[in-house]
Amino acid sequence: MNSSWFRRSLPPLAIMTLILMPRVAHSQVSEGTTLEDTELPGNNYDKAVFKLWYPPNAAQVQAVVVLMPGSNGDGRPTVDDPFWRDFAAHHKLALLGCQITDKPHEQNFIEQYADVSQGSGQALLNGLVALAKKSQHPELAQAPLFLWGMSAGGEFNYEFVAWKPERVVAFVVNKGGIYYTALTQRAARNVPGILFIGGKDLESRIDTITGLFAINRRGGALWALAEEPSAAHIVGRSRDVAAIFFEDVLKLRLGEPNAGGPATLRSIADNTGFIGDLKSKTFQPAVERKTPTESTVWLPTERVARAWQAMETEKPFDP
Repeated sequence: MNSSWFRRSLPPLAIMTLILMPRVAHSQVSEGTTLEDTELPGNNYDKAVFKLWYPPNAAQVQAVVVLMPGSNGDGRPTVDDPFWRDFAAHHKLALLGCQITDKPHEQNFIEQYADVSQGSGQALLNGLVALAKKSQHPELAQAPLFLWGMSAGGEFNYEFVAWKPERVVAFVVNKGGIYYTALTQRAARNVPGILFIGGKDLESRIDTITGLFAINRRGGALWALAEEPSAAHIVGRSRDVAAIFFEDVLKLRLGEPNAGGPATLRSIADNTGFIGDLKSKTFQPAVERKTPTESTVWLPTERVARAWQAMETEKPFDP
């Protein structure tokens, strides 16, 4: 096993689950610092409230893990989750739990706040600026972001990358159904991402996310499509695979932080990492520059590739 903070645990039916290996004292992750900020209502959202947590060992925060819940949900309690606190403490990251909600409208299955360029994305950035001042961590104002979310949270993530790709280290799309952008700009396609689908989710969600992946992957996106065949509209194994993905991309993308400022982001060449085949569920090193197709996925490391393969084939995985 490598230096990861994971260890193996096999539940009934031998379906992979990954849980935290404690690398920091429990008192450390249970203490830390917690702050909140509320932004005024905006053009495409009614409420925008944010809860920040960062560990006491973080003299300077490297990046922020944004935790975005499902439709109109409250993600602020997620910063209290030991899973994410251990991850943040181990890597000197901050957590940002979000609650962004729609104004009342007739078709409430369409999350208007997911269209981040219309105001909700700026609300998140404004919240980080305010929390940077409150915390006396100025680097938070421009910190690079890891975007985690479920359902509408994944919709928000996708649109945020399409809008501000220069702020994002890596992101996930996770079984959401409503998106506003099809082909993203080239800079967004260069941001590593995993798009999760559940094999038993609504066909409309599966088809939409698969289509988004296909058009952007043909355009060279450093993205993977990952299906959990037995999952419906649930988190399932996606959180654990995403954490492995975030951990490995962090090492590839984050440069040295500036004094009192954010860490710089390094680009990743498309002929590095691994290429997975969606039909055969196999992968190989991306040693040659080949034209990407919608039947292949890009994976940053062999460990992520093995996690992707285990999810696709519903087999256990030891990271």
